[in-house]
Amino acid sequence: MRKREVSALLIGRFQPFHNGHMEVIKSIAGQCDRLIVGIGSAQLSHTFENPFTAGERHLMMSRAFHDEGLDNFFLVPIVDINRYSVWVAHVASLVPPFDLVFSNNPLTRRLFTEAGYDVQQAPMFNREVYSGTEVRRRIVEGGKWEELVPSGVAETIREVRGDERLQEIMRDHSPEATI
Repeated sequence: MRKREVSALLIGRFQPFHNGHMEVIKSIAGQCDRLIVGIGSAQLSHTFENPFTAGERHLMMSRAFHDEGLDNFFLVPIVDINRYSVWVAHVASLVPPFDLVFSNNPLTRRLFTEAGYDVQQAPMFNREVYSGTEVRRRIVEGGKWEELVPSGVAETIREVRGDERLQEIMRDHSPEATI
């Protein structure tokens, strides 16, 4: 008889996926047999907060995971439905079965807890440096952003010209726009 595998779910926007995310993934992957990574807000792209498409984020993470030797994962785009009462059921309908949810988002934690899932705090790694906002800010300002992301992510951003996209988005913003 096959032993029961433990599957964990982590949802994030990953705009873009960075080294802090990778440390979280490695930590969680070590605690489960299978990791399901939900690519949240999959319908959003081409804005400062959400510059990359779900497909681009999927490619970034696939390359980064491959480079780390991680193979026990599923990447699933998750479109926002903006109806919290049915959001957990929506997510569960899109992803493989899971036993455990990792999240630091208070609403996500509450919704999955109320639905009966085991929810744990996701670890945080050097949050002051590793944040999507900081990576995007550096890209826009022409700073050193590649050091904040796995090499497969930098490769993908350059390949899809995401750095140029972000700079253009911010050029087209009003002067009052904040990063």
